[in-house]
Amino acid sequence: MSETNQEFEPRIVAFVCNWCTYAGADLAGTSRLKYATNVKIVRFPCTGRIDFMLLLKAFEEGADGIIVSGCHPNDCHYTSGNFHARRRWTVFRGLLDFMGIDVRRIHFTWVSAAEGAKWADIVNETVADIRALGPYDEYKSIASNFEKEAAK
Repeated sequence: MSETNQEFEPRIVAFVCNWCTYAGADLAGTSRLKYATNVKIVRFPCTGRIDFMLLLKAFEEGADGIIVSGCHPNDCHYTSGNFHARRRWTVFRGLLDFMGIDVRRIHFTWVSAAEGAKWADIVNETVADIRALGPYDEYKSIASNFEKEAAK
């Protein structure tokens, strides 16, 4: 709780594929499912096209948490983009650990176009998890420390 006795509302950015997760999010909306409004969606043709440096940029710009979501394995409209994203995520987790960024702030998931309810559940779970972790204001100090080290 903040000093004004209001519950912390996390800012979450979702990087999603156009064909599955974005369509699933649209289905959740058209089905009038109830879910948190804390998520801002950034749509990509495929999760395989997401440069994971954008995730770091989202933290730099004030995001408290991130969702990366695409088509289920073997269901990618571009054949293997989701497998590419999954391999990159494995490597990116190591970078996050190295930088001291809590990997619990990033949720990586698969949602198909027919899974509007699953999207709503993921959003609600992510918001609850990030709310429990609290605001993320450590990124700027981490980045500053890396810049100082690089300047030496």
